[in-house]
Amino acid sequence: MHPASAQSTEANSPCTAATLHCTQWINVAGGSSRALVYRSYALETHNEAVTRALVIVHGGSRDAHTNFTHALAAAFIAGALNDTVIVSPRFASNHEAFSETLTSAGAVAAARAPARDTLAAGELNWVSRFGGRHWNAGGVAGNANITSYEVIDEIMRKLADKHIFPNIKSIAVAGHSSGGQFVGRYQMVNRVHDELGVKVSYVVSNPGAYTYLDNQRPTASAIPLHVSASVPGHIDMSAASTLPPYLPYADAHHCTTCDDWPYGMKNRTGYAAQFPDDQLIRQAISRPTTYVLGELDILPLVNFDMSCPAMAQGASRLARGLAFSRYIRENFGARHPTAVLDGCGHSARCMLTHDRMLPILFPQD
Repeated sequence: MHPASAQSTEANSPCTAATLHCTQWINVAGGSSRALVYRSYALETHNEAVTRALVIVHGGSRDAHTNFTHALAAAFIAGALNDTVIVSPRFASNHEAFSETLTSAGAVAAARAPARDTLAAGELNWVSRFGGRHWNAGGVAGNANITSYEVIDEIMRKLADKHIFPNIKSIAVAGHSSGGQFVGRYQMVNRVHDELGVKVSYVVSNPGAYTYLDNQRPTASAIPLHVSASVPGHIDMSAASTLPPYLPYADAHHCTTCDDWPYGMKNRTGYAAQFPDDQLIRQAISRPTTYVLGELDILPLVNFDMSCPAMAQGASRLARGLAFSRYIRENFGARHPTAVLDGCGHSARCMLTHDRMLPILFPQD
């Protein structure tokens, strides 16, 4: 479906389908560059019914419309459809429109076929290959000097505008898979969290990799044995269970990009480089975040990141999530809860509509 200009939606009637009628363009950085979003209520129409917002970031397939419908289904199940504004931005990518150079050995190993999204006039065009320039790492659009994080900043400001949504109390920013990587990094680097006057929380669902805050990486001791043993082809490392759970990565001399952004804190550029390390660490620890993992997300499927910086974090998304959530709690004192959802693999629909996910996405206070 090719994006087109959206018609306005009645303030008291939420959109319930991913149609053009339920889209609008967001201009970013005060210029003509723009991003398409699906939204359940118009973002410029006064609406007193809305008390919360959910921003849902799609995965590597860049299917904002699909994630929008998943979020709508979740809101319906939760009884939150009428008082929640749901926004799903599209980070479109067409690599034919610009060239890119992949300098990291890890990024090259994980590179996929170039994306071929159809772009509208002025639509921002993002890199969709793993690495520091990827849209999920705050990369700069190839046709404008604008980062993907600035798109969410603009959406957040609109949602927090009390002239439009006078009764809004909270905003949840959630993402699954590559969207989970986006949210996990945006949580720690964004510059609007403390400026909005609205409670903001972050929901990180089944990402393929995390941003470690120092040179420590998980050993076999950091990951429950039943998780590591359930990964097909994974070597049972239970004999190494006497190791401390986190140590400097043993193969770091070969995996030279292990500590580079977005897998680590080194060599950040653009938006992610605006604050010093110690401030980003404080923000990563203090900002309300929930890690949500599928108990069956143990297979290297759906654009699984197999680069060496990612493999240093664990053999599966479930293992990586359990290891990182423990790491940031035990090594840095964060109080971020972790929920493992029964019956879910790497499925955004299963994760977003799971009974345990609903109160996380749609808080009552």
